[in-house]
Amino acid sequence: MKILVTGSAGFIGFHLTQRLLSQGEEVVGLDNLNDYYDVRLKTNRLKKLSGASLFRFVKTDLADKKGLEDLFQKERFDRVIHLAAQAGVRYSLENPHVYIESNLAGFLHILEGCRHTEVPHLAYASSSSVYGANTRMPFSIHDNVDHPVSLYGATKKANELMAHAYSHLYKIPTTGLRFFTVYGPWGRPDMALFLFTKAILKGEPIDVFNHGRMQRDFTYVDDIVEGIIRVTEKIPSPNPEWNGAKPDPGTSRAPYKVYNIGNNNPVELLKLIEVLEDCLGKKAERRLLPIQPGDVPATYADVDDLMRDVGFKPATPIEEGVQRFVAWYKEYYQVK
Repeated sequence: MKILVTGSAGFIGFHLTQRLLSQGEEVVGLDNLNDYYDVRLKTNRLKKLSGASLFRFVKTDLADKKGLEDLFQKERFDRVIHLAAQAGVRYSLENPHVYIESNLAGFLHILEGCRHTEVPHLAYASSSSVYGANTRMPFSIHDNVDHPVSLYGATKKANELMAHAYSHLYKIPTTGLRFFTVYGPWGRPDMALFLFTKAILKGEPIDVFNHGRMQRDFTYVDDIVEGIIRVTEKIPSPNPEWNGAKPDPGTSRAPYKVYNIGNNNPVELLKLIEVLEDCLGKKAERRLLPIQPGDVPATYADVDDLMRDVGFKPATPIEEGVQRFVAWYKEYYQVK
């Protein structure tokens, strides 16, 4: 198949593209290589991909309506996996406008491309952030998610609503993927594990929010990729039992579906730090701080639908995943 992967120079997009290429798929990668974090990390990911004969890279911004129209018309994709977005809960407090441009206007351009070229299946990245103020655990796709606590979360919920509208109006099969705290080699430098590793190795203090009582469903990147691959292969169909009098948020009369992809095993932040200290052989100096605006105390994924529909559940233990990340970090940054 010919597959468009947006955000192919990003953390998850890079790993996904590697996996698709190893399976013999033709991949067109799209990214704008913005400077939200170190561009060298993005270009080095691309260098690892550039040797593959079935990979082509297109540098384009999601806001480039004409550029995306031309790309869709020229390529005629069999699948679109849309991972490109402005990420980060805290950054959305500082620079809200970029989230509207990238995550809303950009997503509209992807939907329009799929519509006008009749793409058989669009899978797109949502986020555990859509659960917002929800406190019933584990988070289920069948629960309403109408109370976001960050603009980032609000844009991801909006993506799901936009996708549903297009699935309903134009019969485009769409699947939203709510990722839960992804980590692993080649990860994003703005995420906790990366920040902690860098600080500990330099002998600098780490900022531990909510006094370490945060719980996160840390999910290893290879498990995320496996989930994406399996879900992308399963084109959603309308749910004939869907009832407008008792609407199920996770399915629809349209060819629309949403899944959680999470480890189904929340870990306290202090536990993550202990595991990281063991892997580094070095203790952290902890600076305990209150919870940040936009953050939630805990995330925990219900993955029953993922298990039932595609037979997969993330299961990489945090000890194994952190060890792999540390090994990559030391090699990449040449730390002894």
